[in-house]
Amino acid sequence: MTDSAAPVQLITGRSARNAAALFNWGNIVSLLLPFPLLIFWLGASMFVYAMNRHHPNPKVGHYTQQAAYRFYGITGFFVAAAMFLPVDLSYYLIAWALAALILLPWSIRDLLRIYRDSWEDQRLLREVQA
Repeated sequence: MTDSAAPVQLITGRSARNAAALFNWGNIVSLLLPFPLLIFWLGASMFVYAMNRHHPNPKVGHYTQQAAYRFYGITGFFVAAAMFLPVDLSYYLIAWALAALILLPWSIRDLLRIYRDSWEDQRLLREVQA
């Protein structure tokens, strides 16, 4: 089969931009409605990360990786710190507020950067299996 006859897959710039923004949107929604969404987002975020980290557009992988580093770093810190907190709801609300104060501005800043970035359509040659 010649190169001109090889099947081509189109990845639109809009699709790549949405993929890059997905992890940040998940962070924002899970922090605004922490129970039960934060628990579900912790699991779903691993799937989103695995899907988008090695996206054909390298910018998608970069934005996804940065959002994941922030989310997992903050949640990991507060899970470890929670072991030393007294069993009182107010301490956990303070921890949630601190996590939101750290993650929300970063996620919003990243979303603004993503939507201002230029996203080009990509054509990928798919391998044909005989």
